[in-house]
Amino acid sequence: MRILGIESSCDETAASIVEDGERLLSNVVNSQIDIHAEYGGVIPEIAARSHLEVVNPVIKKALSDANCTWDDIDAIAVTYAPGLIGSLLIGTLAARTLAIIHNKPLFKIHHVEAHVYANFINKQADNLSLTLPKQQPSFPMLSLIVSGGHSQLVLFKNHGDYQLIGQTQDDAVGEAFDKVAKIIGLPYPGGPAIAKVAELGDPHAFHLPIAKLSGEYDFSFSGLKTAVLRAVQHEVGKDFTFPSHELPALVDDELRRNMAASFQYTAIKTLVNKTKKAFDNFQPVSVVIAGGVAANQELRRQLREA
Repeated sequence: MRILGIESSCDETAASIVEDGERLLSNVVNSQIDIHAEYGGVIPEIAARSHLEVVNPVIKKALSDANCTWDDIDAIAVTYAPGLIGSLLIGTLAARTLAIIHNKPLFKIHHVEAHVYANFINKQADNLSLTLPKQQPSFPMLSLIVSGGHSQLVLFKNHGDYQLIGQTQDDAVGEAFDKVAKIIGLPYPGGPAIAKVAELGDPHAFHLPIAKLSGEYDFSFSGLKTAVLRAVQHEVGKDFTFPSHELPALVDDELRRNMAASFQYTAIKTLVNKTKKAFDNFQPVSVVIAGGVAANQELRRQLREA
């Protein structure tokens, strides 16, 4: 079975063809990062307009790259939530229209679930060179889902049978990365920017707090973000009343590197501590990470060493 997947939940328009739920035949992504970078974040109306401009060419290229015609496609899957309403609307309208025209079944997909199931794609066409898992995970499976909008720990007993055991009580970790990046004068998106600068910094230069919560597997990043703000204000000789948007001009390279490294270390430590605790208590066969922050190398390092 070959399924055309369409994604437009935020600032990327993407389409791919997946065969039998495990083999990737094409993967086409149109990123809007350069468009939104000058605003320091995603502007919903601009994002929706960009999706509208490129969604059809992206889908056509996904079919072409997979050497498929519509006769080869058995079904269409599309992200319906969560995400920016205007962005989601473009993808779902495109998918519904194509499903009607080509008489294909249409499946709605929750994109956070899709983050997890990306770990089941472990094969790809010869013309692709993505880094994929060597084998599919087994159940029971513990999933750490970390992105700009979500930070969750989910225990999967089987396909479709899962339990949310922990989540952020305030900011998602990706959102915290973006906000801290602004404080220390780094561009959007904050995750990759902080990770790059942190390589040159001391992760122990600043002792930042890890929140203690009543929820055994819950996260919190709001206090960590505030601690970074107060530390930077102090380091540049200002008090807590000094506006955060004026701080970047006062942050030198050494402070920027060390704060990036210290924040990243602490934020990732927060995630890893709770994941390790859940692993010890539930003893899953597999552990997977999913979402945009899963690309963070410090997260992967700490998980390997946990």
